[in-house]
Amino acid sequence: MTEATPRQRKKILVVSAHPEPRSLNAALAAFAAGHLRAAGHEVRVSDLYAMKWKAAVDADDFPGQTLEPGRGPAVMTASERATLAGRLSPDIMAEQEKVRWSDAVILQFPMWWFSVPAILKGWIDRVFTCGFGYGPAVPPPYGGGALAGRRALVSVTAGARASAFSDRGIHGRLADLLHPLQHGLFWFTGMAPLEPFAVYEANEVPAERFAQARQAYGRRLDGLFTDEPVPFRSLTGGDYDHGMRLLPGAEPPGTGGLDIHLRAEA
Repeated sequence: MTEATPRQRKKILVVSAHPEPRSLNAALAAFAAGHLRAAGHEVRVSDLYAMKWKAAVDADDFPGQTLEPGRGPAVMTASERATLAGRLSPDIMAEQEKVRWSDAVILQFPMWWFSVPAILKGWIDRVFTCGFGYGPAVPPPYGGGALAGRRALVSVTAGARASAFSDRGIHGRLADLLHPLQHGLFWFTGMAPLEPFAVYEANEVPAERFAQARQAYGRRLDGLFTDEPVPFRSLTGGDYDHGMRLLPGAEPPGTGGLDIHLRAEA
């Protein structure tokens, strides 16, 4: 690990989602924060369980706005109005300030039921409001986006072995399971996602294997601002029609599934 020069020093937000402070996920979040700080970077940590983060979107998120049924996308409209007026609930505004401050965002979580824990989904739902993460008042999504210029990394643990998350694995490819985060959250809002870091067979991790995981994670963290991000296609790059559908023949022969939304390698 080489310490960053003043020009290379970055600001990183680590969002951790696990209820047990002695868990593998908590250890990985603490390791990431310590490793990045030792490299000269500035780090903030949002430990959602320690913060007792409220997961559900409700009217309290948008003081002064009314959520009424039967009037279209009321939550989106209320969130945009509150966001642009600077009248979101204080906890949401504090997390949005951390995201704005950051040069990179790291999400640390266990895979539960093929997705993120509810508390992390609630952080996403409540923090990435219309007018902040997306909306008519911000640049177009998928390659532009309100949060362009930032990098993003998923660090996930899973109980199953790695082979179960392969193209022929019973759980499906990890890239497909994480597509809603990688493409639908990060890339949609303009952040450039890196290939995820994963620790498999995470229910029992002996000391030797944890040391190996930390070493591998350290290498990934060292490349947070230099590794090539996932090469998702830009919405405005000419690959999609006005219906946001990939143009026929734009994908390389033999490509299917979600991989069609990746740029072909040169």
